[in-house]
Amino acid sequence: MLESKEFQALIERIREGDADAARECVQMYETEIRRAARVRLTDPKLRRVIDSVDICQSVFGRFFQRAADGQLDLESPERLLALLVTMTRNRIIDEHRRQTAAKRTPLGDPFATIDSLVEDGDGPRTAAVAKEMLSEIRSRLSPAELEIADRRNAGQSWDEVANEIGEPAGTLRKRLERALQRVRDDIAQPITD
Repeated sequence: MLESKEFQALIERIREGDADAARECVQMYETEIRRAARVRLTDPKLRRVIDSVDICQSVFGRFFQRAADGQLDLESPERLLALLVTMTRNRIIDEHRRQTAAKRTPLGDPFATIDSLVEDGDGPRTAAVAKEMLSEIRSRLSPAELEIADRRNAGQSWDEVANEIGEPAGTLRKRLERALQRVRDDIAQPITD
């Protein structure tokens, strides 16, 4: 670790936007930040979409931005390490919340989560993959579940669907949510030989 004066000089250079100071800071703390991220990345589904390198880059990006804005008052290398570890923990929590929220199905479009399963971008490959994924999802729904989904996709409200099918709207909504979660879980399962 650096002495107090050396550390303060490094922080000052970082605040001024010195790329060499930023590089030095990353070299000093990257291993610890990545270790802290790996320890906290315990959810296998989350590890499929983000790893310790992603977390580390995000944490340093935010740190350098806050330092340049003058938002940080750091006294020692230990305090900086504690701050970076806290930022790492918070970044993982935020990413977990974001991934969890992305799995929720919007009420108006039961198949909206397909967007999260298909790569971004335009073109025939993306369209073909989306069409194939939609076909796969539909094939895994029972006829009753598919009827609910089709009626919702046609723009019917839950009350309209309930009146036509003859069951309570809440029951139908929950049935479709569970069916889509089952399909997402089935599709997300790794293939084993």
